[in-house]
Amino acid sequence: MLLKTFGWSFAVTALGLVAAVFYGGWEALGIVAILTVLEISLSFDNAVVNAGILKKMNAFWQKIFLTIGVLIAVFGMRLVFPVVIVAVSAKMGPVEAVDLALNNKDRYQELVTDAHPSIAAFGGMFLLMIFLDFIFEDRDIQWLRWIERPLAKLGKVDMLSVCIALIVLLITSFTFAVHAHQHGGGHVDKAQTVLVSGIAGLITYMVVGGLSGYFEDKLEEDEEREHEEEEEAARTGKKRSAVALAGKAAFFMFLYLEVLDASFSFDGVIGAFAITNDIVLMALGLGIGAMYVRSLTVYLVRQGTLDDYVYLEHGAHYAIGALAVILMVTIQYQINEVITGLVGVVLIAWSFWSSVRRNRALAAAEGKAQDSDEKTEVSSGV
Repeated sequence: MLLKTFGWSFAVTALGLVAAVFYGGWEALGIVAILTVLEISLSFDNAVVNAGILKKMNAFWQKIFLTIGVLIAVFGMRLVFPVVIVAVSAKMGPVEAVDLALNNKDRYQELVTDAHPSIAAFGGMFLLMIFLDFIFEDRDIQWLRWIERPLAKLGKVDMLSVCIALIVLLITSFTFAVHAHQHGGGHVDKAQTVLVSGIAGLITYMVVGGLSGYFEDKLEEDEEREHEEEEEAARTGKKRSAVALAGKAAFFMFLYLEVLDASFSFDGVIGAFAITNDIVLMALGLGIGAMYVRSLTVYLVRQGTLDDYVYLEHGAHYAIGALAVILMVTIQYQINEVITGLVGVVLIAWSFWSSVRRNRALAAAEGKAQDSDEKTEVSSGV
């Protein structure tokens, strides 16, 4: 099971490390290894959240997620995205941006750093909306009840998460964005840029998330009345309605997953510049890490880990909320990537341990109940 799930990741790791040695020697191999660990540590919460969505999709779309999705994640976000950011922010052609990335690495790093406020605002707002919609939803299973119970009651107010997100964006625009950090330690007013980028991130979430949720609800409604439609489908010879809806629902959930992965990759791409400004080594290291995140997502789905450890999804969403706040703060202040990674790891580890304690308590309660039933049977002479 382990080899089947992580086989491609192991293969890509071997090829990537060999390529690094040929490209820049043993020093390059060390840099790629560090970037791989960085990407995995920063994106572990991404894998948990992805697994919660992926388990709703059939085997075909899970395979698409591991093939086309990997190409988008590895080549699109870890290689093409940094070049596109430079091309747009510096108003230059893509060929010129690629030439800059390969031949003038210091200038390339400067341009990416200067584009960080807009990247952080877009990704931060997208992730913040994911977190807010999660904590405002009334759930049967609650982890931190003293927080989640009152927030679930507040969540009954329409559009509350959008209002809070916009308030956070306005505060960020007139505080952190006014003194946005730039390459070389200087600061510049990026309030308008952050405001526009944040609104773009909010709109992206509402469009993609709304469509995926809409088609998922339609699919659930279709399954509830499936027994009624089977008779009509048999008479007319048409039996494609459920399949078509499933395809639309899965497609938009897949699209949602890719945008989510893109938002998570922002901090990894920006953080990688603290280690190297070589785009080839960056693509190798972050690409290998992205493969492991993909494989880990599928592993969690196939093992049913989220069903066994019910608080893991809660911990991952709290980590998303923390990452959203960190992204906003980094518009003005530099935060070490180790801190960013540790916040997510600690929250997920805490939620995992809480899940283990819950499982033990339930098992102990069941054991006591069985002992009580046995004693009752013996005393009654059965």
